[in-house]
Amino acid sequence: MAHIFSSYNNTIIHITDLTGAETVSISSGGHHVNADRYESSPFAAMKAANVVTESAKTKGFTGLHIRVRAVGGVGSRVPGPGAQAAIRALARGGFKIGKIDDVTPIPHDTTRKKGGKRGRRV
Repeated sequence: MAHIFSSYNNTIIHITDLTGAETVSISSGGHHVNADRYESSPFAAMKAANVVTESAKTKGFTGLHIRVRAVGGVGSRVPGPGAQAAIRALARGGFKIGKIDDVTPIPHDTTRKKGGKRGRRV
């Protein structure tokens, strides 16, 4: 199982067993770039996916189910720019991709947005 959390600030790729209980490998975009503004970039996500791919391959994994998550809740429900690059890098890494799910938490009745009654004053 590959869990990809992609926001507009970072991309985190976490490979676990099928139950999700045991971590096989984990990496984020921030490990591979120097500047904070590049953490969410497709390049950083691709680098993180390559590191995770190598680690999982040495442990004998051949196929993956992918779960993509955005921030959700009162935040963005659209995954960041690194999600697509990470999926592509995992596929190119030689894994057989099973299913791709979107597991972004979507509230049925949302909580209150931060910023107060009058919103964020600039």
